[in-house]
Amino acid sequence: MKRKPSVILLALLCLSLFSAFAPKVKAQQSTVDWWPMYLHDLNHTSDSTSAAPLTNTLLWNYTTLGNVAYSSPAVVDGVVYVGSYDHYVYALNAATGAYIWSYKTGGEIDSSPAVANGIVYVGSKDNKVYALDATTGAKIWSYTTGDKVESSPAVANGVVYVGSDDNNVYALNAANGSKIWSHSTGNAVVSSPAVVNGVVYVGSEDDNVSALNAATGSVMWSYETGDQVDSSPAVVNGIVYIGSDDYNVYALDASTGAFVWSFGTGYYVVSSPAVANGVVYVGSEDDNVYALNATSGSKIWSYATGDEVESSPAVANGVVYIGSDDYNVYALNATTSSTIWTYGTGSYVDSSPAVANGVVYIGSEDYNVYAFGAISQSIPEFPNQLLGFSLLAAGASAVAVIAVRKKRINGKIMQE
Repeated sequence: MKRKPSVILLALLCLSLFSAFAPKVKAQQSTVDWWPMYLHDLNHTSDSTSAAPLTNTLLWNYTTLGNVAYSSPAVVDGVVYVGSYDHYVYALNAATGAYIWSYKTGGEIDSSPAVANGIVYVGSKDNKVYALDATTGAKIWSYTTGDKVESSPAVANGVVYVGSDDNNVYALNAANGSKIWSHSTGNAVVSSPAVVNGVVYVGSEDDNVSALNAATGSVMWSYETGDQVDSSPAVVNGIVYIGSDDYNVYALDASTGAFVWSFGTGYYVVSSPAVANGVVYVGSEDDNVYALNATSGSKIWSYATGDEVESSPAVANGVVYIGSDDYNVYALNATTSSTIWTYGTGSYVDSSPAVANGVVYIGSEDYNVYAFGAISQSIPEFPNQLLGFSLLAAGASAVAVIAVRKKRINGKIMQE
């Protein structure tokens, strides 16, 4: 009881800070290359035009109540969206890491958010796909599948495409969540769809890579690999690039599914390829990051980390960013593979980086979301989204977050 006055004072201080910053909000610049979905764009290139941070300067970190495992940040209009094993989807200020809102689902979140037209779409292990208001976090709709949703949504032409562990790929109306079609595969669909020229490309744990008609869900072609496909496809210049648990990276003709080339690694390829400037970058559970010639599949270089690489690379301005199960985030020279910088977190880094406005955002299983770099002056200290919710709620949330951070710093629990 004696601590209540200090908590109240802290809450009032938070309210004062929010009030002080609110008038400084400026209009967003439209020239920023945001990162609105998993792997950056509907082609899944993971290629950003953003400036690339060349030092591991920590801009901020935000501590959640669970692993930030495979969920990877989306960054739009100065806000970072990401999921956690604490069941929450978070919206954070991209410049400061300040809490904006959170929404609690019924399960852990491996799915990465996609943001389109002011709505955040994300899956949860409670078997649902959610649509949330990007400004407030309020639920707009949810759709229940038959099993966990670990796949990350892609949103194209008013339709949400996403896989489920119930063996289906779904097309949902982005406005109301009604089902347009579903396509049944032979096993779980953890892979995240790429949508290019009216075609949905996706992998499945039934060992296949498939191309589906985006309007009807009918199969245009299917290519069988030697093991399950949890990697997500990148589609560039008429070629589909994807990894498989048969240890290979594949290049397939996007129109026909015909084999173009494959490259063998030493173990599973869960990582999703990034494609930039004629080079394919991808991680493998053989502990390496690879750079391959996009035309021939020949190896340009490989870089050994200290453990498995399930994170998917991001490329910006000649730099490759990627996480590893050796607890590190890496920045590598895209041409030579030389180390530019590394940053050690407290646990596995299977989340995949997003690069926007000169900052790298990534999650770790040490419960944190990290931001490296220096935010551009064009981004406001507090984006417009902050003005739409209750200052009282914001102050209360800030108090809770401060308490949690102190607890985690002094006694962090990590899942091995």
